[in-house]
Formats: sequence, C-alpha cells, structure tokens
Amino acid sequence: MYVSMKGMLNRANTGRYAVMAINCFNLETAKAVIDAAQELRAPIIIDLLQDHLKTHLGSKLLTQPIIEMANAASIEVAINLDHGQDIGFVKRCLNDGFSSVMMDASFHPIEKNIEITRNMVEFAQTYDASVEGEVGSVGSISGDSMTKDKMYTDPDAAIDFSVRTGIDALAISYGSSHGNYPDHYVPEFRFDIVDKIKQATNIPLVLHGGSGCGEENIRKSIELGINKINVGSDFMNAQVQCIKEDLKENPELSYFDFIHRTVSAGKELVKYYIRLSQSENKSI
Repeated sequence: MYVSMKGMLNRANTGRYAVMAINCFNLETAKAVIDAAQELRAPIIIDLLQDHLKTHLGSKLLTQPIIEMANAASIEVAINLDHGQDIGFVKRCLNDGFSSVMMDASFHPIEKNIEITRNMVEFAQTYDASVEGEVGSVGSISGDSMTKDKMYTDPDAAIDFSVRTGIDALAISYGSSHGNYPDHYVPEFRFDIVDKIKQATNIPLVLHGGSGCGEENIRKSIELGINKINVGSDFMNAQVQCIKEDLKENPELSYFDFIHRTVSAGKELVKYYIRLSQSENKSI
C-alpha cells in the first residue's frame, strides 16, 4: 500500500528500529526494493534523488508506475524525494504524487534553512505528505569532500530547527558521507550528536550515506534514535557486480536477462539492510 513516511517512521521511533530508504532511479530498481520488503514484511521507502530525476526520466513519468507497484504490495511503501534543493521541483514532485519529500536547504544559513523548510512543511500539508529536513552537511567521498568536523550538525541548532519547522524527520550529519568508502575504511561516528538531539526532540532522525558505515555503527545509531537509513551506493554496487560477473561468465548474455538478474542481486542487498535495521515484520 502506498503511504507517506510519517506513520512508518513514528512507529519506528516508538519501537526503536529503523526503516530503510533505498535510492532508486527506474522501475527495475524500485521493483527490487519493493520485492525485498514484501518478502520480509518490512515497511520501505523508495528514495528518488532530485539529481537523478532531473537527468533521467523526470518526476511525472516515474512516480505513477511506482505508486501502482506500491499499491499492489501488501506492505507499506513510501516514495520520498531525496535531497530536494530546488523549491519549485520539490513542489512539482508533491503535485506528481510523492507521499514524502526532503526539503534540503542545509546549504543556506540556518535561519534561511528554517524559513524554507517551514514553508515546505505548510505546503506539503495540502497533499498530506511528510517532510524531512536537514541540519549540517553530509559530504561526498568523491572529490575529496568527505564529511569534516565543521560539517557536523550543531545539536542546539538542530533542536531549534525541529521545533520551528514542524518537520516529520530530521537528517543529521555525524560522520557518514555519500558514496563508496576506500576498502576496509569505516567512518567514525559522533554518537553524542545523535543522543543529544534525540533526547531533546524525540523525532525520527535520519542517517544519510548509510552504505559502508559498518554494522556496529548502524546498530549503535538505531539504539540512540536513528529511524531512517538511506542506502544508495551499496545497492547500486551489488547490481554492477552482478553485471560484471554475468558478462564475464557469459559475454553473450542478453540485456533482458542480465537486467532481471540485477533485480535479484539488488533485492538480496536490500534484505540484508532490512534485517540490519530491525524492520523485518514491522509493516502493518
């Protein structure tokens, strides 16, 4: 069934587990995610990144088919705009049927971030959609822009932000980065940031850049109050690796066949993260 993130994240908050949000960009990746969640009876979030939508199929063409897939499932499925930074585009996605959006104005000074996010929260109420905001800045491993100390979320600013905006979920920066970490590298997390914000706000908190963070970091994050975990790179990597192995074994494999095999590979990776997030059998 197609829902917003709000209910599933509120239950995760109460139940002290996390819901997985997987970055997708087409129907095949969305199918892999929904099939994995269906098998494990877990609530799931399809994250569609603003940059991917702008360079691939666009919001309108992709949203409705995924909504149909969600409604055909017997578990809760939300579609969330990931890192929506263009206000007009975020509004368009809501109009196109998104049940949830992330209004990422974290690159603005905090007062401007509050103003933009609060306005989006009010706008989204027309669509009965949930809104995620961000304070701090999660870096990217590519281009040597990994998260640095100065990019970490200021807990006091985050607490004020959550009160003044009325957001449904808050993304915070406490050590993760987007992309693929070097081999055998595990980031160090500032768990004190998570703990202080959670104790003061008790709202669902979000970990961005969940790929490659390490099982212990994720378990500790959930224990302290992370209720949504975003994963993109690991999901894509599993599918790319499947293609490499299949073509090495059989260079004549048809495009149709290896695309379907990537769905299976992606599904297994999502099931791993669902179990790690403790959301198995948590869908209503």
